[in-house]
Amino acid sequence: MQNAEEIWSLVDAKQEQFIQLSDRVWGTPELCYGEFQSCAAHTEMLEAQGFRITRNVAGIPTAVMGEAGEGGPVIAILGEYDALPGLSQEAGVAEQRPLPGNGFGHGCGHNLLGSASLLAATAVKDYLEKNGIKGRVRYYGCPAEEGGAAKGFMARAGVFADVDAAVTWHPSAFAGVYEPVSLANTRIDFSFTGRASHAAAAPHLGRSALDAVELMNVGVNYMREHMPSDARVHYALLDAGGIAPNVVQAHAKVRYLIRARNLPELTRLIERVRKIADGAALMTETTVQTQVVSAVSNLLGNTALEKAMHDNLQRLGPPPFDDADREFARKIQATLSEEDIESSFRRAGMPMKDVPLCDEIIPMDAKSAPMMGSTDVGDVSWVVPTVQARGSTYAIGTPGHSWQLTAQGKMPAAHKGMVHVAKVMAGTAVDVLRDEVLLARAKADHLTKVSRTPYVCPLPADIDPPIQMSA
Repeated sequence: MQNAEEIWSLVDAKQEQFIQLSDRVWGTPELCYGEFQSCAAHTEMLEAQGFRITRNVAGIPTAVMGEAGEGGPVIAILGEYDALPGLSQEAGVAEQRPLPGNGFGHGCGHNLLGSASLLAATAVKDYLEKNGIKGRVRYYGCPAEEGGAAKGFMARAGVFADVDAAVTWHPSAFAGVYEPVSLANTRIDFSFTGRASHAAAAPHLGRSALDAVELMNVGVNYMREHMPSDARVHYALLDAGGIAPNVVQAHAKVRYLIRARNLPELTRLIERVRKIADGAALMTETTVQTQVVSAVSNLLGNTALEKAMHDNLQRLGPPPFDDADREFARKIQATLSEEDIESSFRRAGMPMKDVPLCDEIIPMDAKSAPMMGSTDVGDVSWVVPTVQARGSTYAIGTPGHSWQLTAQGKMPAAHKGMVHVAKVMAGTAVDVLRDEVLLARAKADHLTKVSRTPYVCPLPADIDPPIQMSA
């Protein structure tokens, strides 16, 4: 981008408003599909900045879209604002100190994620207006990334159908372009039904649903040795059948999260887990019913957009952290293990060195360890060319989904990293809007990939967004 400083200055001009938005969302952590206060805060900011607003996107009460501009290409900038359970933490304190309340906390930095994305979208809106350029920018406020697959439901509803390119980011220890590697996944509830009886007087009359759950878990654990090494299976007991050990449990429910490298591998693994559930029901003379809760696709990369984003990162350089930022980051690192810190460098493909915060941009050819997590950005990437940045907002070594990450969510370093990545996203979006060749290359790259493997939404057609998921 020839006039990068112009879009950066537009980000700087409004950064304080969006830092306040991030801190406000940090202070009202809400779980997936329950982000009513956070969505309202983002909607208020969209109104204040003059966006045209669409509420209840895809029938989801906590999803919002704001659009600005006229004609031309459509660029989506994706934001999130959901929190996590059990990660409440006082800000700016390098020791575990939960706040009173429900125990929720922004242990993945989504308070920063939504605010930086909306800041970037606002800067692009202002840039289009100032320069009289045809084009539209949209901010999508997306709830429920943590297990709710909201973007998958939004993609299935067609809300990205007329988008030309999508840009997003995620908080990280480092600054760079995210390698487009993630695991497809699905969440399935397995509900077993048996027969209650007195566990001492007539145990032979009972058929234990809890036994079925336990046998299913044992079967899946034995399967782990015989599935692809990059697949993952986790489970949580939702209903153990009651608290009375002298009653044979007639009902029990377990939720399985099944992950694989891509959708075909995921489908095969799901079939195997279902067979184990059927076997557990057969062994216990119970019945089993299944309900898919959510599902997401693996990420699909886009070489043209990744190169454009990396060029913006190179022009901008690393975030402007200072000695005070580094001093607090050292305090956070003192709560971590050496393995945590080494793993952080390894995942980013960066050589180990004694620095508490990111001080360089990850090279495009860095040999990073593949991300073994999942994201509903994956489904967007299958329907529109998509690129994702890493934004450096916390101390190197900080585990995701940790109280340490929550503690850093309102610190000056987090704010600086948030503004920094907003500039990267805004610059990338403007490049796409102004460069017809770049947009054509991005679309051609995307078309080539989906022509080889057409997108099939992993969400069953008969399930709706689980908006009561965290109720």
